[in-house]
Amino acid sequence: MVKIKSPKEIEILRQGGKKLSLILDALEKMVKPGITTKELDTAAEKMMKDAGGEPVLKGYQPDGSDIPFPATLCTSVNSVVVHGVPNSYVLQEGDIVGLDTCFGYQGMITDSARTVAVGKISKQDKKLMDATKQAMFAGIDSARPGKTTHDIGKAVEDVLNSFGYGTPTILGGHGVGYKVHEEPYVPNYDMGKGGTKLVPGMVITVEPMLIAGGSDDVYTDGKDGYSVYTKDKSNSAHFEHTIVITENGAEILT
Repeated sequence: MVKIKSPKEIEILRQGGKKLSLILDALEKMVKPGITTKELDTAAEKMMKDAGGEPVLKGYQPDGSDIPFPATLCTSVNSVVVHGVPNSYVLQEGDIVGLDTCFGYQGMITDSARTVAVGKISKQDKKLMDATKQAMFAGIDSARPGKTTHDIGKAVEDVLNSFGYGTPTILGGHGVGYKVHEEPYVPNYDMGKGGTKLVPGMVITVEPMLIAGGSDDVYTDGKDGYSVYTKDKSNSAHFEHTIVITENGAEILT
């Protein structure tokens, strides 16, 4: 069941989303060759606590998972689509890394992600990142009262198809606010008619994940239980904002 947020709750989400955006800005500045993904994770947790919030991903156990997520930040490098677990990996010149996390503030949760270049990257990876960001904003622009979650998916897919990229159809956006994951599911591809109708006060994420090789196939790492890889081993990018549906469209909270 989709739960509509009150004006007071939306204001808390707005404040928390601003804090999360600033945290991701600071983390992005830290990304450079030689830093480990674990160091980024440690910094993220400290920033959240210093900002008066909580690292709600740490210890979070989604439905179907055997183990809780062990970190504050998801760090998804190159062919890792999402949910990369921070470790001792040292970022190398030319890598791209997705930074994705949830921030708990005054009992409400916002969620945001961005893919960041490590030093100088290839033209192909820059194009992939730009296209993914473009797809995210296309999805956000389509999110308005009277439209549906499937309209968001179509807008995202129109962009990725224009570049010849793939997207994992088993992953997508979602409701957020009281929990890390809430209804409704927000697809990144055209599912046809139907979907959940968008109404004012609904808080969701729009988060395209594009795969450079054009395939939709992914698999989950059997060792850490979370990192989702492209099956064709091509690179992937991920951008995400939490938005609230308003009377006139959508407001970005993060």
